[in-house]
Amino acid sequence: MLVELAVGDAYGAGFEYAERRFVAAHNTLQGYVRHPTHSGIVPGAYTDDTQMTLALAELMVDGGPWTPEAIADRFVDAFHRDPRDGYARGFQAFLREVRTGEEFLARIRPDSDKSGAAMRAAPLGLLPTVDEVLHHTAVQARVTHDTPDGVASASAAALAVHYCRFSLGPVAEIGGWLADRLGSAVWSRPWEGKVGSKGVMSVRAALTALAAHDSLSAILRACVAFTGDVDTVATVALAAASTSTRITADLPGVLLDDLENGAYGRDHLARLDAQLP
Repeated sequence: MLVELAVGDAYGAGFEYAERRFVAAHNTLQGYVRHPTHSGIVPGAYTDDTQMTLALAELMVDGGPWTPEAIADRFVDAFHRDPRDGYARGFQAFLREVRTGEEFLARIRPDSDKSGAAMRAAPLGLLPTVDEVLHHTAVQARVTHDTPDGVASASAAALAVHYCRFSLGPVAEIGGWLADRLGSAVWSRPWEGKVGSKGVMSVRAALTALAAHDSLSAILRACVAFTGDVDTVATVALAAASTSTRITADLPGVLLDDLENGAYGRDHLARLDAQLP
């Protein structure tokens, strides 16, 4: 799961908020694409979506306490050991300044309804029960996105993984299942058009791509074709899709081979993946 979501993140990063014509011309899955304006992100490098997911996955594997301070500690550590672009500019500056989880929590304003809590929630969907998924997801979401939509979008992203991992029904019906569990019909409504920065938008688009296709490659192309915040859409969708036995694992070899593989790259993600529930 971690490798696949990182591929989605890294591939989508080349198209984030790019012009529709650029996306249509280059969304071929034939390799990573350099973003037409964001020159700081190297093709094949993942962004904050994967780095923050990695922080949560490592905490899960290490068995540390699932508390706001422990989670914030991991976010700070993950950034400082491997600083990278891709974060929102203000949050990246904030991470540069803070050094501990305690300082993070003292200074953060957790009032966002954007996609940050949803993009990193995937590993929590591997927990064995819906109640455990919802509890752990809410705790991590409220560290930065303590709003109804911030928590709900993170919960939907994690439960999408849970639904696929435990084969709880046809993938095409995932939206209806989420609507029932979360008490909102919004999750069963297909997304159309450009994806904005709100968490609900990204997750709805991811669910739409997931429900409509039966292979990782088709899902990835569909995520990017929406345009807008497509690296997050692809991260959320591929995280869930990669855990399903009903979806063909056919990501092109070039995307797997060319995914960054430094100290916290492809091999590290694969090793960690093997230790998750």
